[in-house]
Amino acid sequence: MDQLLLLLLLWGSGLQEGHSSTDPGVRLVGGDGRCAGTLEVKHQGEWRPVWGFNSFRTLEEAQVACRDLNCGSAVSVGENTDFSETLVWRINVDCVQSGSSLRECAEAYSSIYTLNLTCSDSVRLLDGTSLCSGRLEVKSDESNPSWSSVCETDFDQQDAEVVCRDLDCGAPSVLQGVPYGEKEGPMSTKEFQCGGHESALLNCSSGSERNTCSPGRAVSLTCSESVRLVGADRRCAGTLEVKHQSDWRPVDFSNSLWSLKTADAACRELDCGSAVSVGRGEESSDRSVWMIRSDCVLSGSALRECAISYPSGNTLNLTCSDSVRLLDGTSLCSGRLEVKSDESNPSWSSVCEADFDQQDAEVVCRDLDCGAPSVLQGVPYGEKEGPMSTKEFQCGGHESALLNCSSGSERNTCSPGRAVSLTCSESVRLVGADRRCAGTLEMKHQSDWRPVVFSNSLWSLKTADTACRELDCGSAVSVGRGEESSDRSVWMIRTACVLSGSALRECSTPSNSNNFMNLTCSDLLFQPNISLSSSMDRVSEAQQQEFQMIRGSTFTISCSIQPQYPGGSFQLNFTSSSLAHNYNSKPAVNHSAQFLFPSVEPAHQGSYSCVYHVSAFSQDFSSESRLLSVIVTDPAPFIIRAVVLPLTLLLVTVCLYTYCKATRGRRSGRQDDIELDLYNLGVPAVEEEGVQEAK
Repeated sequence: MDQLLLLLLLWGSGLQEGHSSTDPGVRLVGGDGRCAGTLEVKHQGEWRPVWGFNSFRTLEEAQVACRDLNCGSAVSVGENTDFSETLVWRINVDCVQSGSSLRECAEAYSSIYTLNLTCSDSVRLLDGTSLCSGRLEVKSDESNPSWSSVCETDFDQQDAEVVCRDLDCGAPSVLQGVPYGEKEGPMSTKEFQCGGHESALLNCSSGSERNTCSPGRAVSLTCSESVRLVGADRRCAGTLEVKHQSDWRPVDFSNSLWSLKTADAACRELDCGSAVSVGRGEESSDRSVWMIRSDCVLSGSALRECAISYPSGNTLNLTCSDSVRLLDGTSLCSGRLEVKSDESNPSWSSVCEADFDQQDAEVVCRDLDCGAPSVLQGVPYGEKEGPMSTKEFQCGGHESALLNCSSGSERNTCSPGRAVSLTCSESVRLVGADRRCAGTLEMKHQSDWRPVVFSNSLWSLKTADTACRELDCGSAVSVGRGEESSDRSVWMIRTACVLSGSALRECSTPSNSNNFMNLTCSDLLFQPNISLSSSMDRVSEAQQQEFQMIRGSTFTISCSIQPQYPGGSFQLNFTSSSLAHNYNSKPAVNHSAQFLFPSVEPAHQGSYSCVYHVSAFSQDFSSESRLLSVIVTDPAPFIIRAVVLPLTLLLVTVCLYTYCKATRGRRSGRQDDIELDLYNLGVPAVEEEGVQEAK
């Protein structure tokens, strides 16, 4: 009985510890309200603060805690320092992001840093692209902590300004009905009447209550991200800054974080074009900076959500293109072209390919700091097209930007699927060797070629393969270290970025080093040629792809390749509807080989291809020709054709001869009658000749 009572007491204490479904085991203490303060988690029956260093410190991660607390969106996250170690819970971020609760992801730890968190009390934006966009929901009051949507009839621009400020976002940029998901919660009956200066939406005065709201009319709001570029002579260049709690701070530059691919996310938030350059600015030793987690940004989150407060660091200088960008391509140098017409109308539109030519493409590629245009064609990059520009560009090819080109006539329409898609070449090369596919790897940045830094921990053959493919040089054969006597500006490549499929230029960040990378690629093998000659016509038809062969005849298939590497061998592959067969390899003598078929049989009917094999740089390479088809026919139709055709020709010839001879005889008789009539009339011979000529 005593044991049963003890079990009941233990079970009850377990409920009191917060393991029930109604107790999240999370709280904020020491702040101005329930949704601000030091984050604490109850785990194993003990409340401890959460560790505030190196994990769980971005707004994206902190949003989980705000949700568990039934607060709004995460507004700010920072750290407290007690200067004496205390027992804390270290939160495994990967565990939380997999869907587990904070308590389930807590590990015991000891640290001087604890996490300070502020969530919005009564507003949140759901199902948006960031914490600053989504469907607006409001918590009516603390006594009724349920969330409800807001009817757009009860909401205006001044109300939106209050919400955006409460969420620590920028000014409202889009206020419209439900673009963020179809699901709507209960609808609030309260009309808000804000002046625009209030600190929270519930501080605004209330208007009349309403009973209904039409379906699909819940407020969806997009606040601008608090990001800007300062210190340059144009809007899309300068030092990158992010605002936090009304405080603008520069972003910290870190070699390991800021590649062009990461910087492109900042350019999109700024509504600029593509990222053109990223570099290190001055050291910010007298003010705090934001360090941006690049993995967070590349996952699709906004810069502000991925920011971590740091006491000091080097600022980040960023340059974006002002008025052009390439979307949905395989790199920053390819995609569907979009143009921003002017600053007064900052909307992006596609360009009709009828209004765009090679000189225009050269200007765009130069503006994006890419290589020369390599492909100019209609829409291979995605089917979706934005509004179509009506402007015709007339560039000479030397202009610095597309909008600097003169304009032609305006057009009213453009055929569907005719938006310009452009591919610029990547600015990568190998120099210092006696062939194109070997040497020191260099990349171009703002017309300046710099070598790529070598690092044993980064440059494997697998990573180097990407560079060889961009150079159209086959596979990586060797990679090693080159040196100079002094440091110079170089590119450091983030290998994880490269292995994810991005171009080298997108994964580069500036650095200084005297170690350069030497790379040897295999170069691409030429495609072998395949041809056939037969005993029927003795003519080799190199371009013909299908041959009819008579059973029992002889034919030879020839394989050849342009001189590239010494030696090698050819293998003839055969496939038919019933089998596949590889003939024995033959050495490539003078870069060619022949395969003789002395007597054609039905089994020889099918498709043939030549495969060239060669060893170079201690590796094996191969290349295959086009297919050549052989059809085997029975000789009987050819024999019949060989007999019937000559007999037919002979018969036609005899008939024609007989007809011509008969016609000539009749003509001769008529001539004799004419001469006799003339003689009887006494016409002289000369006159006779004249009459004959006249006749």
